[in-house]
Parts: sequence; structure tokens; C-alpha cells
Amino acid sequence: MSERHPHQHGAHPHPHPHGSSPGPRRRLAHLLSPHSHDTADKVDPALESSARGMRALWVSLAVLGATALAQAGVVAVSGSVALLGDTVHNAADALTAVPLGIAFVLGRRAANRRFTYGYGRAEDLAGLVVVLVIAASAVFAGWAAVGRLLDPRPVTHLPVVAVAALVGFVGNEWVARYRIRVGREIGSAALVADGLHARTDGFTSLAVLLGAAGSALGWRAADPLVGLAITAAIALVLRDAAREVFRRVLDAVDPALVDRAERAVREVPGVREVGELRLRWIGHRLRAELAVVVDGEATVRQAHAIAVATEHALLHAVPRLTAALVHADPAPAPGETDPHLALAHHLPA
Repeated sequence: MSERHPHQHGAHPHPHPHGSSPGPRRRLAHLLSPHSHDTADKVDPALESSARGMRALWVSLAVLGATALAQAGVVAVSGSVALLGDTVHNAADALTAVPLGIAFVLGRRAANRRFTYGYGRAEDLAGLVVVLVIAASAVFAGWAAVGRLLDPRPVTHLPVVAVAALVGFVGNEWVARYRIRVGREIGSAALVADGLHARTDGFTSLAVLLGAAGSALGWRAADPLVGLAITAAIALVLRDAAREVFRRVLDAVDPALVDRAERAVREVPGVREVGELRLRWIGHRLRAELAVVVDGEATVRQAHAIAVATEHALLHAVPRLTAALVHADPAPAPGETDPHLALAHHLPA
């Protein structure tokens, strides 16, 4: 038998009854209304995490947009190609808020008969878009550096360019720290990747600053050489961001979460053994599927109560877990055949 309860849990020190799976109308009402045992003023954690993600995106868009506009004004008066590239990077990084914002909005939509798990995976697709933007930034930075190396040009208004470079670095690093912190707190790999992207643009700003310093000393090759070094740094950040996003797309989870979930289940009264346990991310929320072994003489109601207690324990033990599908298997009796034998021919060899 199995039990499924797609709802959010905070820290609740007491159990409570669970009925059958709610219908679409109750599920929609549940998503749009607070859920708490203590007060009706608490906001649903999943909706709150999405709201925090949206807030992080719009704050980042405002900061990076202002940074790019300020740098664009300096480009107009100085003619600095390096600063132009940095401005393009900042503008591109600000615009990555668009696919992530769309993903967060989609993630709030209720599940339906076509998308039975909801739209949370849209966030992972947005993460792929962010990775592609980082890759494009690396290609552009390398192309600009090689072009400047082959065709050196003097940079004018060097003090103003240096100040603009510092503004770009400070703006990008602030946004990077903010996005990465919020992304990790709400479990959004896409938002973390976007924060890493902002950090690459901060490195590019430093390249502009170092290049300006080299130009002030009369070394024209300083700007393109530093640009090539920063391209390599962007490639390293691209590797880390791509690894995090692709792991999420392939349903990878931290093994420590699996260990934590197993420990919590083993402590549930009535659970004799833990069978297969699976965790997967859907956007920035976790779902679990597992089998537990219970007394073979237990009644259906008793097995159901153990399944409910198991899910309840998981919701408390695993951060950002929103639902668990628990299957109760009877403990085998002497001489009894495997109750799953009829399914054996459907399983891969």
C-alpha cells in the first residue's frame, strides 16, 4: 500500500491525521492559502521560497541594470572596447533574470493532468539557459581579448574607465553573493548558477581595471593579456555552474540527504526495514519515494498509519521536502514467495 500527501511542513512537534490524497480543488486552495498548526498568518514555505527567488531576481536586475547604464555612459566618452565588453556582460547577466523569473512564476502553478508533478522543472531549464549565457560570455571575452591583442588600441580617459571598472566589480560581486546565498537557502540550483555568472562578470570588470593600469604604464598588451586570463577564470566558473545544473537535471541529490532520510525512517515505530529510497528535486523542492517493511500481520489501517508516520518523519527531517510516496511491504513469512514476483518480468535485466 502507499500513502501520498503533497503538502508543506514546518516544524510541527505533534502528529496530525491525514486523509486520502486531496483533489485538484483542495490542492489549489492549499497552495494559495497558508498552512500552519499555530497561526493562519504563516505563508506556505514553497510559495515563500519562490517569492524570495523572485525578489532576488528583481533586486539583481535593478543593481546590474544601473551598473550597466553607468558603464555605458563611460564607454560613450572614453571609447574603451574593454569596458564595452564588460558593459555587455553586465547587461546579459541582468537579463538572465528573465528566464529565471519565468521559471519561478511557472513553478507556482498547480499540478494538472498533463504536468502531474507541476512546473518546478522549468527552473532547471532556466539553469541551462544561464549556463549557456556564461558560455557565451566566455567566448565573447576570449574573442575580444584576442582581437585587442592582434590590433592594440590606446584607451583614453583612463581614470574614468578605472572607476567604471570598480563600479562593475562591486555591483557584480554584491549581486553574486546575494543570488548565491538566496539560491542555496531555497535550494535553487538555477539561482546559484546565475550568481556564479554574476561573479564572472565581476572578474571581467577587474580585468578592465588591470588593463587600464597597464595602459597607463604604456603597455598596450596588458588589457588583452589580462582578458585572456579572465577568460580562463570564466571557463572554470562555467565548469562549476554546469556541473551543478546538469546534476540537478539528472536528478542528483546530496548523498547525505539520503542518509538523513533513512535514519529518520528507521526511527519510526513499526518500520522494520527501509527498502529502496529515492529523492529528486523538482525546481527547489524535494520529493521522496520509498518502501518500508512492516509486520506482515498488520492490518491495512495499521500499515497505513505507519506510512503516514513515515512521511511525517521525513517532512521534519529533510529540508525542502514537500511530499513523499511511501509503500508498505509486509515482512516475509517462512516459505512465502516474494509478493513482487509478478512484477519481475517488467523490470530491466
